[in-house]
Amino acid sequence: DKVFRLKPNLDAHVTIIKDLAKSIEVDFWSPDSEDLVTIGTDVDIQIPARYLNLVYTTLDQSTMEYEIFIEDVQSAVDGQADSGASPRAHSYTKYNTWSEIEAWIDTTASANPTLVSKQVIGNTFEGRPLILLKIGKSSTSTKPAIFMDCGFHAREWIAPAFCQWFVKEAVETYGRDTEMTSLLNNMDVYVMPVFNVDGYVFSHTNNRMWRKTRSKISGTSCIGTDPNRNFDAGWCTIGASSNPCSDTFCGKTPESEIETKTVADFIRSNKSTIKAYITVHSYSQLLLFPYSYSYDLAAHHSELLTVAQGATAALTSLYGTRYTSGPGAATIYPAAGGSDDWAYDLGIKYSYTFELRDTGFYGFLLPESQIKPTCEETMLAVKYIATHVQKNLY
Repeated sequence: DKVFRLKPNLDAHVTIIKDLAKSIEVDFWSPDSEDLVTIGTDVDIQIPARYLNLVYTTLDQSTMEYEIFIEDVQSAVDGQADSGASPRAHSYTKYNTWSEIEAWIDTTASANPTLVSKQVIGNTFEGRPLILLKIGKSSTSTKPAIFMDCGFHAREWIAPAFCQWFVKEAVETYGRDTEMTSLLNNMDVYVMPVFNVDGYVFSHTNNRMWRKTRSKISGTSCIGTDPNRNFDAGWCTIGASSNPCSDTFCGKTPESEIETKTVADFIRSNKSTIKAYITVHSYSQLLLFPYSYSYDLAAHHSELLTVAQGATAALTSLYGTRYTSGPGAATIYPAAGGSDDWAYDLGIKYSYTFELRDTGFYGFLLPESQIKPTCEETMLAVKYIATHVQKNLY
């Protein structure tokens, strides 16, 4: 299998891509589906080996520019594990399995009882626990909080790696780093290391490119829903599919997915204390904020933009990695049913989505050697946002 980057600059090119998607089995890496393909926007698409001749012929007849980003997807999958970390133990610089993450959660909570507590807020479709870590100095009074989740989309392995890294940094630098100490003394941070646990497990065991949940849907043999199209925010109006076989399937109803409903219920019941919502995805190097389901600007647009620009400047300062920030619909593409728009509409003003490294060279197959630099730079951006929130409670 190969990953192509197509560059449609004519209507005819857009039509060719959409026709390919209908006639053969292709996997859209960016944008998320053929419905979002537009003139002037690069399209990253994985083509199964058996269709390569057809695709080459089609492209060569089309005048569309293209390049091959990944020559052999399987060898890129095999090549991710280049960190040299022990394969059988949890490590912050490798992609850990769910069982390794679960064991790490227990160890971290028991080793840091005054700073970290674990709670199971529900179970996944397949019966695995949905786990939150609450990080903050114990206090008798209720503190304002930030909610952060990682791993909505199963194949975006760098995202859960970041949530684990954040917890490590919080625990290790509390009492030494003034910003982190102030944050954890005055606020709590809820961290959900893996949102889509079933999908994450499946991406490790069966299909590295799996994106959705693993729920069974009545009336179809297709499995799973895109959890980031399943929230009640302009649900299924734009940039989402009502076809259960699509990677951007919005679900039968808003919050049809047990994972979505469980997290939404938790946030709703803690709405008075949660002041910021941060969700971590990959890839594209973007820091997005509402709205994605509409081109309308959010009521707090200018403040959200200023904070995002400050956060991305902090991120870039470490390794020079360039991020783009802005509202979702205008910055990448419109997509309804996302958790950040839902959280914002619920009243959580500081609502952000990170799309971590890279910009497509490795895509979802970012090598383990990039975990550390990606997490280090992203920490600077998250701490920037958290510090702003702490100083601007509402």
